[in-house]
Amino acid sequence: MFVSENLTVNEENHLCIGGLDTVKLAKEYGTPLYVLDEDLFRKNCQTYKTAIEKYYNGNGLVLYANKALCTLHTCKVAMEEGLGADVVSGGELYTAIKAGFPTDKIYFHGNNKTDEELFMAVSSGVGHIIVDNEYELVRLNDIAKEKGVVQNIMFRIKPGVDAHTHSFIQTGQIDSKFGVALENGEAFEIYEKAHKLSNVNPDGIHCHIGSQIFDVEPFMKAAEIMMNFAGDLKDKLGLMIKKLNLGGGYGIMYTENDDPVPYDEYIKHVADVVKDTAKARGIEIPQILMEPGRSISAPAGITLYTIGGVKDIKNVRKYVSVDGGMGDNPRYILYESEYSGVIANKAGDERTDKVTVAGKCCESGDLLMRDAMLQPSEPGDILAVFATGAYNYSMASNYNRIPRPAMIAVSNGEAKVIVKRETYEDIIKNDVF
Repeated sequence: MFVSENLTVNEENHLCIGGLDTVKLAKEYGTPLYVLDEDLFRKNCQTYKTAIEKYYNGNGLVLYANKALCTLHTCKVAMEEGLGADVVSGGELYTAIKAGFPTDKIYFHGNNKTDEELFMAVSSGVGHIIVDNEYELVRLNDIAKEKGVVQNIMFRIKPGVDAHTHSFIQTGQIDSKFGVALENGEAFEIYEKAHKLSNVNPDGIHCHIGSQIFDVEPFMKAAEIMMNFAGDLKDKLGLMIKKLNLGGGYGIMYTENDDPVPYDEYIKHVADVVKDTAKARGIEIPQILMEPGRSISAPAGITLYTIGGVKDIKNVRKYVSVDGGMGDNPRYILYESEYSGVIANKAGDERTDKVTVAGKCCESGDLLMRDAMLQPSEPGDILAVFATGAYNYSMASNYNRIPRPAMIAVSNGEAKVIVKRETYEDIIKNDVF
């Protein structure tokens, strides 16, 4: 019935997350409300760490992809679980540093980093900067020279692998704004140039083929291509690749129709490919890096809403309106992403109503679920939408000047606020007149 293992129904017929009654949480903290099960978040971190220990002899590092969900608290939890950090902006880097993250375990991504961001990254001693293009390479080398350091780098490579996912979240094909391509030779050329520069050390290669992928094969193919590229760099340039970053993108269950691969299966199959290709090419087995974000945080999160108007348009559609919408979850209006959920105060009842859940923003496309099956609902009910722990808070906005929700973390039977609810005053605090 539920897409995450941490969701249950109690004796009052209420939905529970991590053992806590969501109806009571909604009453205490208000709605809309992001709820993160910290215990499941930690468990998902450990699943990846254990897989690397088991299938790759511990020669790897899991990097939590902060773009999925970045707060001081989640950075701290990922750090406590022994993960590194994948950041894609100055803001994410700043948050990780403020959370106490060791900078040598931070990897800084992005296709158009500003000079300010590059200065910040080099000055703070980030472990690696994933360089996107030749222009960035030259600027970074100059900045590193000015700072008197040699900056470890890797380039983002487009391996030309079809990720079988939505076109907006495919990133490994040649027609992508990210990285340099193998097919036209630019990937080899940029490593050749970097190898000659004095203040960068290109000791790794990186790729990321897309997001929400339900198949192991594209990751195996990408690993084979990247390892062969590492072999070419050794044979032709004498350049030894010590780190192989295969990105993330592992699919999760948003609805009962989704069939994700167990997370450790990705590492198991990729590890075999890496070892076999290394042997065939006569190169050292590199340290392997993975960047799971969505698969760690999304299943651990839900969003709670209060239902307002219910509009049944005869022979057309039944709309159920909630006190949130595209401001706290823009994924439907961006990708028509599917979600599932329940009426939290009737969680054990049969879902007999086909409804479209509408947000309160002044946009016709402001929907959270379309033609979803829910329990019969009425004003005042609490709607719980599942698997919202990734790309909801992190993509939230103040459209229509609506304050962003609070976020709470639940752990060991207790709840605490980790992001305060915004106020109207927060919205206007930077306005000037």
